[in-house]
Amino acid sequence: MLAKLLPVILMLAGTGAGIGAATFLSKPPMEKSKDQTEASKDKDAEYAKDEKSKEGAKTEFARLSNQFVVPIVAQDRVSSMVVVSLSIEVKSGTTEAIYSLEPKLRDAFLRVLFDHANMGGFAGRFTNARNLDLLRNALKEVAQKEIGPDFKNVLITDIARQDT
Repeated sequence: MLAKLLPVILMLAGTGAGIGAATFLSKPPMEKSKDQTEASKDKDAEYAKDEKSKEGAKTEFARLSNQFVVPIVAQDRVSSMVVVSLSIEVKSGTTEAIYSLEPKLRDAFLRVLFDHANMGGFAGRFTNARNLDLLRNALKEVAQKEIGPDFKNVLITDIARQDT
């Protein structure tokens, strides 16, 4: 009887230890509170002012508050997730207008990111210059259409792929 229970007990203990270790070692979720988001926007504005004073440039950077999460589907199942952070370079004094357009920009950028994923843009060596240039150009085209003449550039500030 004990010989039959021992493997089950060991399996449960191992599973519990694995779950405990994963919980202990995992990073906390990266949710930003409203105060943190405002502080991030203030830092962006300060950075843009510093850059303006250094170079005489008349642009600012608006960091989009949340990352973009793009599922990669292969053989009718999600095989990977790509996480992308974007900032937008605009004429000085227009960052507030960008933040008011953020929902519309996020929708347009997600469409571009999903299309890029469906064309295999995040497969293999997705960080090589050619792939990133294709993605960046598509994002620029959409941003120019949504923002208009105040738009200068789209910056890919972070990109990562997590395979499942």
